[in-house]
Amino acid sequence: MNDVVNTDRSVLLVCFLIIGFCLSIAVFHYVVEVQGEIQKEQEEHEEQNGDIQRESKRQGDNFERRHDNQSETVKASKLDIELVVEGLEFPTTMAFLGPDDILVLEKDKGTVLRIINNSVLGKPLLNVNVNTEKEVCMCGIATSKTISGRAFVFLYFTEIQSKREKNSLDKESNPLANRLYRYELIDGILQNPKLLLDLPKTAGPHHSGGAVMVGPDGNIYLPVGDFDNIRNKEYIETKAQNIKDAKNPDGRGGILRVTQDGNTVEKGILGTSHPLDKYYAYGIRNSFGIDFDPVTGYLWDTENGHAYGDEINLVLPGFNSGWNKVQGIWTETKQHTESKKLEIDNLVDFDGKGTYSPPEFTWNKTVGPTALKFLTTDKLGQEYKNDLFVGDINNGNIYHFDLNKDRTELVLTGKLSDKVANSSAEIDESDIVFGQGFGGITDIEVGPYDGYLYVVSSKEGKIFRISPR
Repeated sequence: MNDVVNTDRSVLLVCFLIIGFCLSIAVFHYVVEVQGEIQKEQEEHEEQNGDIQRESKRQGDNFERRHDNQSETVKASKLDIELVVEGLEFPTTMAFLGPDDILVLEKDKGTVLRIINNSVLGKPLLNVNVNTEKEVCMCGIATSKTISGRAFVFLYFTEIQSKREKNSLDKESNPLANRLYRYELIDGILQNPKLLLDLPKTAGPHHSGGAVMVGPDGNIYLPVGDFDNIRNKEYIETKAQNIKDAKNPDGRGGILRVTQDGNTVEKGILGTSHPLDKYYAYGIRNSFGIDFDPVTGYLWDTENGHAYGDEINLVLPGFNSGWNKVQGIWTETKQHTESKKLEIDNLVDFDGKGTYSPPEFTWNKTVGPTALKFLTTDKLGQEYKNDLFVGDINNGNIYHFDLNKDRTELVLTGKLSDKVANSSAEIDESDIVFGQGFGGITDIEVGPYDGYLYVVSSKEGKIFRISPR
């Protein structure tokens, strides 16, 4: 009897071992398959998302602090670089309240800091719940004062429910939306929030834009990317991305314009239905910089390209930047040239109200252009007055451009006369690099009280001032 029992136990043990072995093989194949799908998804995403994120694989995340201690320099020997403040955590954009009185945003902390006389006040003016994954963040700020003396602060950020969700494993958990708010500064505190724009709920995590500014007409201008989302690829497609059979625009992929109360300006440019009536321009993949020419009043922007093709554009009302059918000036091969011509013939024009025009300058090797600013004063020298300055995130460069007599084109010479920087060597051989070593630029502003250039270095956590010696 014992021999039979022992035999049965041996058979059962062998069966269990065989079953365990088979299960192990099945689990192994499942893990390999899942990893393969994840890798494939990541490769597809990299193929689709070639702007700052692609370059960041070599240089760190978009807003990662740099550690190489490279010193900042400017080409003009008569100019100085002064450190305004340091110790900031991933600053994105800044705005002025008064002389030596600056507001600055910190990307991941959701804070609005106040800097007075080069010192950060101990308590933030505001601390809100923001999503921090990739390019969603505490992104944009602008200020405005009314005739009655009320001080408004406009903030663009990706709002979430709570701090707990921001720190959870799923960093995209329940974002309320990408939102534009107007706050009022009262007794040193930002109060009375008014929601001006409530953009789509599925926010990114890429291509959120965010360079808020108050235009010369007193209206608010906000570039918004297509919110590229690899988890929901169909989500990014609207007519604002030049896809004719897609859904109507929903606030993404363009430059939006509203009054300081969040209302439509006049009847809108591209249409009268909401939110199409808020679009000033469209077909924009992702933009971190806009500014108005102080001479002509024309709007200009920077745009991040798809693996290549970063742009500087003249943005007239109804401007179509061409994404996702056209990006940059595709001159590398004959095939690209023919492809571009074919795609332009098939762009969405909103019954003739939208107009495509090519970039005024293109980097074929992406540099991640961000801030764009016209120097409205002669404080750095008459030769720079009303010229255009552009910063980049990948190299920490500041580029300087003169404009032609009509101020509709950039003055480009030598190998850049075709409006394309085909390589880093072409840039190095040109005279467009004004400053270097700023460690990843996210904002450039002109001080309204001193007329100097202010540069925000996100990777260094610093703000610099460029001024005369």
